[in-house]
Amino acid sequence: MDFLDLGFSLKDLGIEYGTLAMFAMLLTLLLTGMPLAFVTLLVALIFTLGWFGPLAVPLITSRVFSFVSSFVFVSVPMFVLMAAILDRSGIARDLFDAMRLVGGRLRGGVAIQTIFVAVILAAMSGIIGGEVVLLGLIALPQMLRLGYDRNLAIGVVCAGGSLGTMVPPSIVLIIYGLTANVSIGDLFTAAFVPGLMLAGFYVAYVLIRSYLNPKVAPIPEPDDVPFSEKIALLKGLVLPLMVVGFVLGSIYGGIASVTEASAIGVFGVTISTILRREFSLALMKDAALQTLATCGMIVWIGIGASALVGVFNLMGGIKFVSSLFAGLSDSPTVVLLFMMLVLFVLGMFLDWVGIALLTMPIFVPIITQLGFDPVWFGVLFCMNMQVSFLSPPFGPAAFYLKSVAPANISLGDIFKSLWPFICLQVLAVAILIVFPGITGR
Repeated sequence: MDFLDLGFSLKDLGIEYGTLAMFAMLLTLLLTGMPLAFVTLLVALIFTLGWFGPLAVPLITSRVFSFVSSFVFVSVPMFVLMAAILDRSGIARDLFDAMRLVGGRLRGGVAIQTIFVAVILAAMSGIIGGEVVLLGLIALPQMLRLGYDRNLAIGVVCAGGSLGTMVPPSIVLIIYGLTANVSIGDLFTAAFVPGLMLAGFYVAYVLIRSYLNPKVAPIPEPDDVPFSEKIALLKGLVLPLMVVGFVLGSIYGGIASVTEASAIGVFGVTISTILRREFSLALMKDAALQTLATCGMIVWIGIGASALVGVFNLMGGIKFVSSLFAGLSDSPTVVLLFMMLVLFVLGMFLDWVGIALLTMPIFVPIITQLGFDPVWFGVLFCMNMQVSFLSPPFGPAAFYLKSVAPANISLGDIFKSLWPFICLQVLAVAILIVFPGITGR
């Protein structure tokens, strides 16, 4: 069928120029400021009609249906709802106060305490936006008040708050598992140690900086906390650790699926707010509305990306890209490194949801053909996305922190503070490539 009855069909371009035209159209529309979900849907529709004609539209819609009808996808709004309830409760603040007992008189202790709190919050919800904002409200003012180096304090908040990407139950791992058709339980198991490894890198960096230059992290004045107050502070650890234990324990113990565990998590956090006397209909309503907004964005990006990848596959695009990668080098490692570079560059400009849904249907079959484990590659992908949360010009963690940071901290100051932590993330990616056994695969 002629495209728009102009005597021209996009199929006449061939797959090489068709791929180039698709990429150019995507880039041009994104530069106009149109949301990624609508851009991908529009480009998918244009190429479906222009390459195959209207009879091919049902094939694309069937692919979209298979994405949104996945049972595991139900876990995404559940974990988002957990994070939304956490945002509106005092659980994170009490958790931070309780972790004072861990930091104590250790140099850099408040920064280390912030990283520990970030790990626990990540294990409770798997969402990064809320974590960065919470830590920006709770931990950043505390570190600045104690005289911590501003760059170190900013970096710890942004990097620690982004650990939700790696620490199970990570939403990034769930979306990857859905896209790559691999076990999400296996992904959670494989990502656990690398996530803690990255947090350990942050702690080591804080300690090294603090002891090499004591001015960047002064030791706080002695604060003799009575035993009764210590017990009261420790109570702030009980509920969060119980929620983490129930959610991750039910998954790793084979008691519940990821979807069922997400429902357990929501129940646990809700019960926590009731026990803390913070529960209200207004809190639940606001949390539900935030969940709808976040999940609506993820679903629409998923629909657009699924449609685009579907039509690209019908065009023969995935075979074309596979042949391109195969032609890069005879070494599977070189191909893998090139994929990491592509993901790194895309992470500077696109949201991780779009990156996962657009690239993984293409990359994962190639990775499997090269003999790599797709579960290990999923962990590697999530570690790469860690970098995207901090890297300029659109690193979302920086913008999240800017929304709650003091007025004298500019966006430029925040991005400048993140470079040491970006280097640590790149180091973690390299270590995962060299030592894949870290994931247990």
